[in-house]
Amino acid sequence: MRFLIDFFPILLFVGAYKLQDIYVATAVLMAATVVQTGFIYALDRRLQTLHKVTLALVLVFGMLTLFLQDERFIKWKPTVLYGSMALVLAVALWGWGKNFLQMLLGSQLQLPKPVWNKLTVAWVGYFAFMAAINAYVAAYFSTEDWVNFKLWGYVFPLVFIVGQGLYIARYLSAAEETAAKPPHD
Repeated sequence: MRFLIDFFPILLFVGAYKLQDIYVATAVLMAATVVQTGFIYALDRRLQTLHKVTLALVLVFGMLTLFLQDERFIKWKPTVLYGSMALVLAVALWGWGKNFLQMLLGSQLQLPKPVWNKLTVAWVGYFAFMAAINAYVAAYFSTEDWVNFKLWGYVFPLVFIVGQGLYIARYLSAAEETAAKPPHD
């Protein structure tokens, strides 16, 4: 269900673009992201930093797109978001010695520290890749192609998340087996 909630604004954005233009689609994206954020808050009674940052960037870049009538702003928003996330995770891990991914998900997943570090490096690479590919499509392809990429580009996060799940599955199984063993007398 979470995936559908995450996909909702993009689906409406693409639909509005196909029916109207990039400016109507941008307004729809802004409204849909506000609704999405409200829905997530209603479910969880809190918002993660990523939700807040995404909402802020969609609203800021969306307003710039609409007020200046320049589609480049909304097209570059994903590059800024992904690039920022890669930078924050990288600086935290290698500069401050903090693993933000573990801090966010450590209460839900019990993994060894080296696995958390590898996952964080994978996320840094994923975000850097997504920033670069969005920048490339935004710079060298038409708006129509970029909008289509936004829809069909969802294959990248799906493949990444499935791969990540396969990678950590063996560690989760080992942690469950250890937890299930009765204590020795």
